[in-house]
Amino acid sequence: MALTPRILVTGGSGYIAGVLIRQLLAAGWQVHTTLRDPQREPALRRQLGADAGEAREQLRCFRADLLADAGWAEAAAGCSHMAHLASPLPAGVPRNANELIVPARDGALRALHAARDAGVRRVVMTSSVAAIAYGHGPGEHRFTEADWTRLETPGIPAYIQSKTIAERAARDWVAREGGGLEFCTVNPSVVLGPVASADYSASVVLVRSLLQGRMPALPRIGFGVVDVRDVAELHWRALTAPVSMADERFIACGGFLWLREVAAVLRAELGAQARRVPTLQMPDWAVRLLARVSPTVRAAASELGTVRHQDASHAREVLGWAPRPQREAIVATARDLIELGLVDS
Repeated sequence: MALTPRILVTGGSGYIAGVLIRQLLAAGWQVHTTLRDPQREPALRRQLGADAGEAREQLRCFRADLLADAGWAEAAAGCSHMAHLASPLPAGVPRNANELIVPARDGALRALHAARDAGVRRVVMTSSVAAIAYGHGPGEHRFTEADWTRLETPGIPAYIQSKTIAERAARDWVAREGGGLEFCTVNPSVVLGPVASADYSASVVLVRSLLQGRMPALPRIGFGVVDVRDVAELHWRALTAPVSMADERFIACGGFLWLREVAAVLRAELGAQARRVPTLQMPDWAVRLLARVSPTVRAAASELGTVRHQDASHAREVLGWAPRPQREAIVATARDLIELGLVDS
């Protein structure tokens, strides 16, 4: 009789992690997960439907922090797989880049140490297209998994630095000290889709800001979009693939959209509920003027007119992954934010 697989999913309260854990529980896996604050366990169990019956026994929560050693060995004990999703993702701009770089890098290395020492066979780490597609200058670009963000380019934002440095550090450590550990990454673009609670990802703030009319007009920026359900599915496929995942890297993206296209989807699908979504595009000169006084706008100003196509064909070819239309992700995000009362009426 085959043993029930056991996995550690780090950062169990995270946006992608919640969807992945529900999928793992439904498939009968034993799931360990880490929480920085153990007082969040009851709410997490309710959210995941693992607060009673057999599901309660399937899920175990462990206290562990990206910046401390305690708890990691216990969380990884007995696991054959690990999905490392825990990483800082702020809604604003940090004062110091190390506020993001240090926990992202050191947390990944702590997770990998624990995985190797516990005999974990395969680790799938959530990275980002932030580690692939930045620092290449303005204009239109096409990126694959072979590309890396150029950190030597001036003005790279802290979050993008953190994801790039953390993935490189993880890959270097596995090559040097990982032994037989299979390691791969999933590199999503902007992740949208169903929202389960008020504890949502910073990427969802974009849609909430549009719905609340917090932007007077739309800057000429764009980004790749992917549904959170599809990102979780790609993690699942990488975790369970019958072939080796060693050194693999998978872009998760449904395609590039301009911000004005995201706004148009909201207006077309939500009608009166999208009445505050802006319709006008902000001139580039106005964005640059506002950038002088706003760090958030400053980040947008550096993106004006840049198109980053992120090629997800490798995930399709190797793992049979196929993302749903971005429109579904955008609408699901908006409807759930409204249903949860997270958009001011």
